[in-house]
Amino acid sequence: MNTVNVCRSKCLALAVLLGGVAAGNHASAQVAVKTNLLYDATTTPNLGIEVGVASRSSVQLVYGLNPWKFHSQRHGTRMVRHWVVMPEYRWWPCTRFNGHFVGIHAMGGQFNAAAVDLPVPGVFFGGANLRKQVRSSSFEGGFAGVGVTYGYQWILSRHFNLEAEAGIGYNRVWYDKYACGECGPRLKDGSTNYLGLTKLGVSVVYLF
Repeated sequence: MNTVNVCRSKCLALAVLLGGVAAGNHASAQVAVKTNLLYDATTTPNLGIEVGVASRSSVQLVYGLNPWKFHSQRHGTRMVRHWVVMPEYRWWPCTRFNGHFVGIHAMGGQFNAAAVDLPVPGVFFGGANLRKQVRSSSFEGGFAGVGVTYGYQWILSRHFNLEAEAGIGYNRVWYDKYACGECGPRLKDGSTNYLGLTKLGVSVVYLF
């Protein structure tokens, strides 16, 4: 028995254990919508749409928007306002929307950040270290990049899955630097590079 048949046999056995009706609906599902709970927790509402394009392939598009500002006497105006669009191609070793997957993603968007610790654990190089400098200054700009993804989906019920994923990649960042979040002239413009974590998610998935 070849590797593909072994993989398919394992997937079929798992589907039987979880319920034939649920498995049948997942196997034929073409469209899913999702939200990343970790991203939601950063006060960034987000929505993803994933479409099956073959028995073991899917494509998705995720949009996130953070429009908020926060004010305090100690820190003044704090914000990580941004929007991002992230398309991705995924390949599933067994069947789509079930089990392991790997992917290639791209990303692009704009940001306006001030007086915060940026939640990006990677490294900046070839320019400003934004993670440190944004604590005392304001930065506005845009970014674009690519990365790779690994994740896993668990079947919860007939229509719901749970997904965990992580991705690493590269972003080119362009920015204008200001003295503070709401005042002051532009101090400089420039660019920098980021290499590190580009995706991290625990998502609730609804399959049609």
